[in-house]
Amino acid sequence: MTELPLTGVTPVTGPDVSATRAGVGAVASPARRSTGVRRGWRADGATVALVPFLVFVGVFLLWPVGAVVLHSVTPGGSLGIGALVRAVSGPYRSAFTNSLTLAGASAVIGGVLGLALAFALRGLQRPTWLRPTIDAWSSVASQLGGVPLAFAFVALVGTQGVLTKGLAALGVDLAGAGFSLSTLPGMTFVYLYFEIPLMFLVVAPAVSGLRTTWREAAELMGAGPVRYWWAVGGPVLAPSVLGGMLLLFINAFSAYATAYVLNSSGQLVPLAIRFVLQGNVITGEQDLGYALVTWTVALMAAGLVLMHLLQRRAARWSRA
Repeated sequence: MTELPLTGVTPVTGPDVSATRAGVGAVASPARRSTGVRRGWRADGATVALVPFLVFVGVFLLWPVGAVVLHSVTPGGSLGIGALVRAVSGPYRSAFTNSLTLAGASAVIGGVLGLALAFALRGLQRPTWLRPTIDAWSSVASQLGGVPLAFAFVALVGTQGVLTKGLAALGVDLAGAGFSLSTLPGMTFVYLYFEIPLMFLVVAPAVSGLRTTWREAAELMGAGPVRYWWAVGGPVLAPSVLGGMLLLFINAFSAYATAYVLNSSGQLVPLAIRFVLQGNVITGEQDLGYALVTWTVALMAAGLVLMHLLQRRAARWSRA
């Protein structure tokens, strides 16, 4: 009598087992092959869906930007930075100064007021129609600009505006007080109409994401309101707030139509680009216009990179 070993497993063979193994293999292989085909088809379908978008971005964004940068660094057909230096010196330096001032003021003021509006509406339950109404107005107002917005403010607080006339009847002279829509303060006032709702849309999710448990935990540990905002609430909101203000800055710096209607001869970068490319073409100043656009694109790109970094930091708290 042959004893079976105490360790190990004796292989079982036979026609039934072989057939079973063959059957399992025959069934499993087509399944694996069909799964691979489906996965490959999904990847190919996603790639094909991206092709129109990539073509659009390449033709209408990357190609024009590349052409502008190339013209700005090859003034007169030879490599050089003369046009770039001229674009930030002389009278064009004041254009950059004014644009930076206008964009910075509207970004800070609009950011603070938009953040305050988000806090005012946080957790608001009554009246039920108020929050949806403000959300709808913010969605529309944040995209309203150009000629319609400028005309609306001219008709309201312009020299012959309705509100200007009404205040004059009460003894308040806006023009005599130095207010004018063509000045930097006046243009900042106009820009706030679309800057405030845009900031509200950006920071409202972050403000709503502040958890009451964080404040309760801070209070249990003996932290007061100042300590809570310094150590918890402030760091959580800071990336979203700073990212929103950067977006407002970029939005105001690149605005053209509104500024042109309010003051077509103003010293702003978008207006200077328009003047050089359309008004001084016969004097061979195209390269200077390309240089102005290049500096603007560089500024916008830097702002977008900073916004991306801030959004990544803010996303950590949203995933927590």
